[in-house]
Amino acid sequence: MNKSVCGATALLAALACAFCMQPAMAQSQVAIYGIIDTGVVYTTNANAAGQSALKMPSLTASFPSRLGFKGTEDLGGGLQAQFVLETGFSVDTGGMGQGNRIFGRQSFVALKGAYGAVMLGRQVNMTYLATAKSDVMGPNIFSISSIDAYIPNARSDNAIGYLGTFSGVTVGATYSFGRDNSSAGGASATNCGGEVAGNARACRQVTALLGYDSKNYGVTSTYDIMYGNTGAANGLTSSDNTDQRVSLNGYVMLGETKVGGGVIDRKIRAATGKTDSDLYYLGVSTPISVQLTLDAEIARLNVKGTANKSTLSVARLTYALSKRTAIYSSVGYMQNGGTAAIPLDVGGTVGVGRNQFGVMGGIRHMF
Repeated sequence: MNKSVCGATALLAALACAFCMQPAMAQSQVAIYGIIDTGVVYTTNANAAGQSALKMPSLTASFPSRLGFKGTEDLGGGLQAQFVLETGFSVDTGGMGQGNRIFGRQSFVALKGAYGAVMLGRQVNMTYLATAKSDVMGPNIFSISSIDAYIPNARSDNAIGYLGTFSGVTVGATYSFGRDNSSAGGASATNCGGEVAGNARACRQVTALLGYDSKNYGVTSTYDIMYGNTGAANGLTSSDNTDQRVSLNGYVMLGETKVGGGVIDRKIRAATGKTDSDLYYLGVSTPISVQLTLDAEIARLNVKGTANKSTLSVARLTYALSKRTAIYSSVGYMQNGGTAAIPLDVGGTVGVGRNQFGVMGGIRHMF
């Protein structure tokens, strides 16, 4: 009997201790979140022979799939500590994304106060943030992500970042000591780790943002320059090689309808030569009913001094089954001129100079 009484007393004491600790613990919050999104896509002219392809895509559907952890701690005086760990993955195979990184989408720690936030680690940079409000299609499988795969993958390793908003004006910047440590290939892994002794420009990257948002409209301008180094992908095999993007993006709200667009000027100075191009896009997103939303966009890439021009037309219809689950269908058409070979679907293929039609249906769940 005495043992039972002692055990009960110890249990009550432990519960009381835990209860007393709750006010302190309430100052910290950690959340788990994610998106699982996939479907089936059909495209024509997937190779030089003009054959079609039917597949389950790996890179994206309406949104790239992900699993994330984020947390905040109140440090007092309006100061917060923050962290984000976010991994991307392929639903079709279960493989990791972003160059096989375990936390390839984001991996940073930050301090945030009245004068903005300072972030340290792998993080999305200002080019990524610039199109978040103006590009109505986002990283859809048929989108400007097909034309410039860097846009949905605009992240920087080894980066110091700042972002602050004051009376509607947003300013931000990132500086990376080595922009991309992975050599797995693709837009997310270009083998430029940097941090080389005696070469301060090797694999460095600088991005900057200035924007303004009101209730009914917003406009954002960005600057992004990345340097190369020995062994880096995309012809940036020297720290004298650069890939630079300057963008102007904006949107306006007409009731519940959003109209967004922008232009991205890109200049590449690579070992293989120089390339100048402009990417224009204009889209509209409108709710047809409480559950049904229509998004449509047209985009055009003009490679200056060549006949290579690509025009994208895409529409997406999304039906919300609940706040977290939706089904959707996308239809798109890519017209390639000259020797352009830009596929309609992100991560897909197309025959040189061939046009491509595609359709996709899928399901998305968010948690």
